Amino acid sequence: MNASLASISGLANLLLVVAGFGLVIFIHEMGHFLTARWAGIRVFAFALGFGPAVVSYRRGLGWRKGSSEQEYLALCNDATGPAGDRRESARARLGGKVSPTEYRLNALPFGGYVKMLGQNDINPEATATAPDSYLAKPIWKRMIVISGGVVMNIILALVVFMLVFFVGLKTEPPTIGTAYPDGPSISAIATNAAELGVTEPGLHSGDVVTQVNGRKPDDFNDIAMAGAMAAPGEPVRLVIDRPGLTQPLRFDIVPERSQFNNMLDLGVDPARSLQIPPNLVATPAEWQTIAAHFHLTGVEPGMRVVRIGPDRDLHSAGDLTEAARNSGGSPFQVEFASPAGESVTIDVTPAPELMLDDANPDPAVLAPIEHLLGLMPVMKVGPFGDRRRGYDLGLREGDIFARLGDVEFPSVEAGIAEVQRHRGRDIQLTVLRGTDGADTPPEEISLKVRVGDDGLIGFRPSDTAHDSALVTLAPTPLHALKGGASFTPAAVGQVTRPGSRVLEVAGRPVTNFADLRTALVAATKAAHESGAASASVSLTLALPLPPQPDGAPITQTVDLSIPREQIDRLQDLSWRLPFPTSLFAPEEFTLKATGPVDAIRMGVARTQRMMTMTYLTIARLAQGTVKVESLKGPVGIAHLGTQVATRGIVWLIFFMGLISVNLAVINFLPLPIADGGQFLMLLYEQIRGRPLPIAVQNAITAIGLVLLVSLFLLVTYNDVSRLFTG
Repeated sequence: MNASLASISGLANLLLVVAGFGLVIFIHEMGHFLTARWAGIRVFAFALGFGPAVVSYRRGLGWRKGSSEQEYLALCNDATGPAGDRRESARARLGGKVSPTEYRLNALPFGGYVKMLGQNDINPEATATAPDSYLAKPIWKRMIVISGGVVMNIILALVVFMLVFFVGLKTEPPTIGTAYPDGPSISAIATNAAELGVTEPGLHSGDVVTQVNGRKPDDFNDIAMAGAMAAPGEPVRLVIDRPGLTQPLRFDIVPERSQFNNMLDLGVDPARSLQIPPNLVATPAEWQTIAAHFHLTGVEPGMRVVRIGPDRDLHSAGDLTEAARNSGGSPFQVEFASPAGESVTIDVTPAPELMLDDANPDPAVLAPIEHLLGLMPVMKVGPFGDRRRGYDLGLREGDIFARLGDVEFPSVEAGIAEVQRHRGRDIQLTVLRGTDGADTPPEEISLKVRVGDDGLIGFRPSDTAHDSALVTLAPTPLHALKGGASFTPAAVGQVTRPGSRVLEVAGRPVTNFADLRTALVAATKAAHESGAASASVSLTLALPLPPQPDGAPITQTVDLSIPREQIDRLQDLSWRLPFPTSLFAPEEFTLKATGPVDAIRMGVARTQRMMTMTYLTIARLAQGTVKVESLKGPVGIAHLGTQVATRGIVWLIFFMGLISVNLAVINFLPLPIADGGQFLMLLYEQIRGRPLPIAVQNAITAIGLVLLVSLFLLVTYNDVSRLFTG
């Protein structure tokens, strides 16, 4: 799919989302309209959207561009005359030929309203004495009218969910794909591990979740939502079926705040298949760039992994993760096959797992960085792909940044931050080109480039870890991602020159970060096994200085004193895939009812669960485990809807069911302006025998408007920010 077709498809999805959202609002307002007509209340307008009318219809007048209100009022005045009885309805005065109700489509499609005689949320002082006014009706009838929209939204959600589950919804099964190395699930110990003889901690790839907090999950989303909606410090109780075990494992895992979305999270991904989806990227050229970057040359979208080493009994992409973890760093073969029967075999060299810590002193803001005792690879220019601006500015793939703005030999994290600091301005940089840190002196090139308003130069950042032991230094102090005291990594303070290249560790030559990690692990193994409080390890460095007359680098030897805690962390490091498992399509199954009765049961259960989840979200907002920035307004809903629409029409319909439930719950909260607030005021009037004083109603209305506008502006700002920051 080329860029033009992708844009057309995106626009079509956006139009579908807007239409669907409009339908949800239409059904809500239809609830108010039908109940008002049932109660005998005169309705002036049934409007979809806000702002000026684009088109309208009124029985007796027909279709009009814009509103027919002025035309209708002129007819009313002509029909009444000077001596007319103005208490009669307009419909009676006009002999029933022209309806008082205008059906209107307004310019702004988000929202809607029903305008009734004697009912004005914005102006509580508005009154009407006609027998067909809202205020003339009994309180119980007014309560039904106010509740009509919410009831219709719940009915819509029920119908939508029943339809979706009758047809079938393709979704991810409740199976664990990967547990994050820094997440709470990787180190969790089953409460019945000892009696089942399980010694390895954590959730494993292929674990099937059969219960979440005592309930059978429908899909993986139920697991994720249980983590996100957990109360502070409250564990999520999981029951797991694991291949090879005759009895289930039971885990109590306390969710932790995710560095990616700032919400509570169990630290697990859904299972992924062994197939690279055919439509993973927009163009073949983009895939070739990705394949070259991850050393997958020859592999094409649509291919499936059929063999890992000698093993052909494969189940998911988690098998690749396990193979890398158990490799000890040794390369292993992976065979891919296409649907046409073509195959290609590649050698996968596992990447070394590094230490992962938080570089931000603010405990509420995570800045995770990877390092080895404070040593980090240096940022370099990765594949350009479709980001050609960097190439046009003079950069070339493989260029190593010796200086970027004010930062010498930046890490990827420091380099990105420095570029973004120069957003919309020029930045001075120096790159090393030609040898990627080998013994031959590289060419040193100085450039002044313009950073775009988006905070980008125009290339995909990479680092020197795979090709070189060129190092820069981690910022200090660092903190464990899960909290704890700050610490200074062992190499910081001993290695003082960013851009140094590690030549040897304890006399063992190293050429890249994999070698560096292997050598450090070997050099600290004896201290780890003996329980020593520290270990001394020598590093030989080539300094970033002009070479000696004979061409040899100027070297320096430093002795690192590595404390016990950092020794243990070195020894615990594992291996990982050199490419992300996100390249592979998610595992899917069809969540489908067995028949109409089961579809009704599933629809009712899902509606009830989604209503509960919405109330829980509000409670967690109050408790602070869900942040305000996680909420979505109209822009965010539209953006999310277009993403959902790419999964198919059934998913889009399901998404509209979720929106309908949320609209019902939010509208019936006891908030000013909302239906719930109006219902409470009617309840007060029923109990006290008189309405709230007008001054109180005015104050409540003003507060409600301020809250509503403030929340709208906040969520819209967050939505737009996310669009531009990804």
